[in-house]
Amino acid sequence: MNCGYVALIGRPNVGKSTLMNHLLGQKLSITSRKPQTTRHRIIGIKTTAEGQAIFMDTPGMHQDEKKVLNRHLNKTADSTLLGVDLVLWLLDGLYWHEYDEQIFNKLRYAGLPVILVINKIDKIKDKQAFLAFFSEAREKFPFQEIIPVSALKKTNLDLLEKHVMALLPVAEPIYPEDQITDRPERFFVAEIVREKLTRRLGDELPYALTVEIELYEEHPDLCKIYANIWVERSSQKSIVIGKQGEMLKNIGTEARIDIEKLIGQKVYLQLWVKVKKGWSDSERALQSLGFIDTLN
Repeated sequence: MNCGYVALIGRPNVGKSTLMNHLLGQKLSITSRKPQTTRHRIIGIKTTAEGQAIFMDTPGMHQDEKKVLNRHLNKTADSTLLGVDLVLWLLDGLYWHEYDEQIFNKLRYAGLPVILVINKIDKIKDKQAFLAFFSEAREKFPFQEIIPVSALKKTNLDLLEKHVMALLPVAEPIYPEDQITDRPERFFVAEIVREKLTRRLGDELPYALTVEIELYEEHPDLCKIYANIWVERSSQKSIVIGKQGEMLKNIGTEARIDIEKLIGQKVYLQLWVKVKKGWSDSERALQSLGFIDTLN
């Protein structure tokens, strides 16, 4: 069999999480239209008759490093290139951004095979522009393949998977064939809550917001989960709670439904909103809130 690690890289909000979820046929990474939704390196394992691809969804590479959290998100994205066998670099259109030159430099230094994946092709109608961009991309970097896809509509994902498996080294599977990730359930529970916060609050959502599971108790007929939603200021707390607690109630209901689907059990979910001033700019706070993987 072919087996190896595949890094998904690119700028924020180009569709890396959506692509991995659809390649796996199961939702692991949370998604939203808001940039920087992904904050952790998440492994998704796809095992077929041809081999095993271990996809690594990463935070988007970005230039803003004003806070400790932003610097660690970039560090996590960069460190993903260490020890992988293949890179999928996602773009969301037929153009390069200023920061893409830094990605080119990182890829040249890494010396890894790279597939350029052009996402959201359903929004591109000009075929001549496609051909011109492909030619330009070939001149910029020796890509193994350039594959246009629509992650959301699953266009060309079979073709992409075929090329991924073919470029992985011949090796024994690393994980059992029925395993799809290396993360525990409580990690995904926290991520589900954060996804509902992101989608519900939209532009009002403070970037300095995270979710911590305080208690996770499994009983024969019920799973009890108590979670803290951490913000940095009291004004942010009132936004998350909403008028008469309505926003927090709706977020909790939506999260509970998805958590029950995830674990296949009835769930009691209790959410609290708490203030931890400056947590996103504090090494100690980031460690206490479970960002250990971004600190290593």
